[in-house]
Amino acid sequence: MIGRALLDRLDVSRETIDRLEKFEEVLLKWNPRINLVSKNSLDDLWNRHIVDSIQVFTCVEDPGSSWVDIGSGGGFPGIVVAIMAAEHAPKTKVTLIESDQRKSAFLRTAARECGVAINVLNQRIEQADPQNADVLSARAVADLDALLDFSEQHLAESGVAVFPKGASWKKEVDKAAQRWRFDVEPITSLTETEAVILKIKGVARA
Repeated sequence: MIGRALLDRLDVSRETIDRLEKFEEVLLKWNPRINLVSKNSLDDLWNRHIVDSIQVFTCVEDPGSSWVDIGSGGGFPGIVVAIMAAEHAPKTKVTLIESDQRKSAFLRTAARECGVAINVLNQRIEQADPQNADVLSARAVADLDALLDFSEQHLAESGVAVFPKGASWKKEVDKAAQRWRFDVEPITSLTETEAVILKIKGVARA
């Protein structure tokens, strides 16, 4: 399986793999009830979701003291970030913002079962108090223009945002540049050749 073959490249220990497998187990148990990920992606769960989320964590050199994941849904990348941080950045506080009450319950259960600490805010992203995050992440939440609105609210001035995007990422960057100034570094995805992780700093209104 491609996803598991990439784990060595991404510096994933046996202990962390054990936690990821536990997360997989919890997600598969909850998914029929609240549709955390599409059924079509379950056969390729490690590649499509887990490894895709691990690379979001590994592309950040220093997670700082606060990592905030918005619209956390099924825990990608939020729970995976918390699992990776438990080994590589134990002093980093991981906060997940999720408006759906059932998904928030899932996130808390998954973290507890995996033995990692998280803070879950069961609120709409725009209604949560500003988080002043060192790192802000979001996956499949909104287009880049809207994500920069959330970045303005929740990202520290010196912080970095990491947003996985698909093949149309250049169009999103061009659209966002009409309203925003920002520095962007596209990092090619390990799991999908046309996809990238947009690494963004210096967000300000144009």
